[in-house]
Amino acid sequence: MRGDAVAIWKAGVDAVDSSRLMQNAVRSSADTLEICGHKVAFGETGQIAVVGAGKAGAGMAAALEDVLRDSPFATRLSGWVNVPEDCVRSLRHIQLHPARPAGLNEPTEAGVEGSRRILEIVSQLEPDDLCLVLLSGGGSALLPAPVPEISLAEKQAITRKLMRSGATINELNTVRKQLSSIKGGRLAEACGANTLISLVISDVIGDPLDVIASGPTVADTSTPEDALDVLSRFEKGEIPDAVLGYLKSQSGRDLSRRAKPPVVEHHVIGNNAVAVAAAAQQAKNLGYAVHHLGSELQGETRAVGVEFAEMCLSIRDRSQPIACPACVIGGGETVVNVAKTDQPRRGGRNQEFVLAALSRLQGDGMNGVTILSGGTDGEDGPTDVAGAVADQSLLRRVREQNLDPRPYLAINDSYTFFEKVDGLIKTGPTHTNVMDLVVGLITDPR
Repeated sequence: MRGDAVAIWKAGVDAVDSSRLMQNAVRSSADTLEICGHKVAFGETGQIAVVGAGKAGAGMAAALEDVLRDSPFATRLSGWVNVPEDCVRSLRHIQLHPARPAGLNEPTEAGVEGSRRILEIVSQLEPDDLCLVLLSGGGSALLPAPVPEISLAEKQAITRKLMRSGATINELNTVRKQLSSIKGGRLAEACGANTLISLVISDVIGDPLDVIASGPTVADTSTPEDALDVLSRFEKGEIPDAVLGYLKSQSGRDLSRRAKPPVVEHHVIGNNAVAVAAAAQQAKNLGYAVHHLGSELQGETRAVGVEFAEMCLSIRDRSQPIACPACVIGGGETVVNVAKTDQPRRGGRNQEFVLAALSRLQGDGMNGVTILSGGTDGEDGPTDVAGAVADQSLLRRVREQNLDPRPYLAINDSYTFFEKVDGLIKTGPTHTNVMDLVVGLITDPR
């Protein structure tokens, strides 16, 4: 069943391949450019400036160039997109900028440089030009432009603090936007073109446009007071004074004085629901009865992993009226509570999800149960893997090596555990990102 589980997960990832999504979204002919079924109007001599950021940015930009290659629009195309270092490749018209190292989901000086270049490009556009913005998961860290009052180091410090404290993506982005010159609609405000179209591959539950990549083209409805409220729930001693001082200075500001953005269109061209649906179809094709959990898995990673394991166990033991062989499938994004320790450790939420499930099932055995969790971007936390998979054969190796999952769980060291028992899933960059996919396969063990 391990092979089936991987095949089901990969089917979901393939369905949200950035090239496929872009080719479905953009069409061109001799005199017409269509985006998501709508004809785009801009000046006859207007230029097409492409900017953006995200883990899918390279695939999106390359696909756009391919779609426009033989059209008259190709000669009017240029742009700049911030992507992870391991996604950089040479394109004809669009510059892919290495904005952070692979596996380091934090803002960097290189990202700041790229973000400033993007702001420069859009601010120099004329009204008859067209601005296309390509956004995908990971865009927030890849698009850093701290306000002048805040240093990059201070923004890095607050980002790390919030992530390690279990802040949700909404809480994290509320703070990020208030400290940014490009997020929270400020990219759109800087744009000189009359038309801006944003193509989005969503990595957030519910596809909220103001949260994905921290909403650089969406008017910010949050306030400095909201950001201060988020920070008040965490230990203030670890929050830089400059951050608190700046947010307090901005409280009560007159939002009506902000620049008026151009006409903006937003199109979500891919999300977790698309991936889950494709994975479910693949499971049906392989003969499994599908139990669909939707695309809103969230909560503390270990707790959700244990709940998922118990659901699989109840199906195997016929406590639930679901026929076997069965596939339990869902998507979303959980949050890891990072333990305080000086011990070396590696891991990510998908690996921790599977390790928590394994820890719950090891006493009952995993005969007839396989559990996989993987990030659709091929990157799970600061590691080189997408996630992990556990089954009866892996549990056998665990017992042969006399390993106990609990000490590894206690310090978030899931990578080390699964590396020892051949449970890691390694794909490299997938050039997409729609959160995580979780697959549980159950057969009658008798």
